[in-house]
Amino acid sequence: MAKVLVVTSGKGGVGKTTTTAAVGAALAQAGQKVVVVDFDVGLRNLDLVLGAERRVVFDLINVVQGVAKLPQALIRDKRLENLWLLPASQTKDKDALTEEGVGRVIAELRKMFDYVLCDSPAGIERGAMLAMRFADEAIIVTNPEVSSVRDSDRIIGMLDSKTVRAENGERVEKHILITRYDPARAARGEMLSIDDVLEILATPLLGIVPESQDVLRASNVGCPVTLNNPASTPARAYSDAMRRLLGEQLEMLVPAEPKGLIRLLLGRRAA
Repeated sequence: MAKVLVVTSGKGGVGKTTTTAAVGAALAQAGQKVVVVDFDVGLRNLDLVLGAERRVVFDLINVVQGVAKLPQALIRDKRLENLWLLPASQTKDKDALTEEGVGRVIAELRKMFDYVLCDSPAGIERGAMLAMRFADEAIIVTNPEVSSVRDSDRIIGMLDSKTVRAENGERVEKHILITRYDPARAARGEMLSIDDVLEILATPLLGIVPESQDVLRASNVGCPVTLNNPASTPARAYSDAMRRLLGEQLEMLVPAEPKGLIRLLLGRRAA
């Protein structure tokens, strides 16, 4: 049975879709059978990041409404045989998603894959709540700025109260992924430090992805950064995050001052 993992945040533009694609591709490269599911009905960006926009025929809502069968809507990645996409709809309304329908689709996907990654829309509206509803684990993506961290704290509360696991007295395992981190700006006090973010959110740290043009370049060519430029700093950060998801104990590499030095957070966990 697959592990269902939601990639979520309270704020838009923090890198959820980039993270879903990068971590999904890295898991597939590691031998896991992975499907990434786009819950951002009406916008549908995950197919663009994966370079599959011209291959979309059926989507998540078609499957939920019974218009198409799940295998008809799944798109297999051309580069990785272990990676599939279930796209969102650009034309339907989010209200077309129902809890019963989403639950049925997730149950089917659990039988077919090792990992189901749900790319959540921002905020706490219907699509976001359904994306997290059936999750076993969550990656909360946050930028090191006050508004993003505050919104992430709200999402943590939702994961602890509005999911099926929470209602059954179980726990959704949560991880913080800090994106767009700029050590020079952090040193000048223009953004929160890593320790500040972890103190506020009190949730284990999965990884730190630095601000980098490599992420934008990869998105523009429709390729996850972990495939487009695996030697780049963000690709290595995402790959390390994937390995931690699989249970490896890795030192946390944190970009330091502008000279490019690296310091280590040895087994750093939030209190």
